Amino acid sequence: MVVPPPARPERVTKFLKPYILRMHFTNKYVNAQVVHTPTATVAAAASTQEKALRLAMEKEKESTRDVAAAAKIGMILAQRLLVRNIPAVTVFYNRDQKYHGKVKAVIDQLANAGVKLI
Repeated sequence: MVVPPPARPERVTKFLKPYILRMHFTNKYVNAQVVHTPTATVAAAASTQEKALRLAMEKEKESTRDVAAAAKIGMILAQRLLVRNIPAVTVFYNRDQKYHGKVKAVIDQLANAGVKLI
């Protein structure tokens, strides 16, 4: 049984940015997801942990954790966002993330695919 989270008060949701890009990088995998802030749900996500992608990358002897993998995740996430008619996202950086390396690869692929960054 799935119980949706309670809706936030109207006065708060007026000022929230609707879609936020969150990225998480581990020693083995790259994860990126876009969260719909007013409902606190995941609108789209992509990860190198997905079975089909992971197996394809292992077959081609590609790494699931480097900058090239992050770029591939950015492209997949951009395609999923455009299919769901989400034209723009806001980038959320963790305190240790900067616009460099894997973060840059994901963001650049989103921008190149036509997703606007707010």
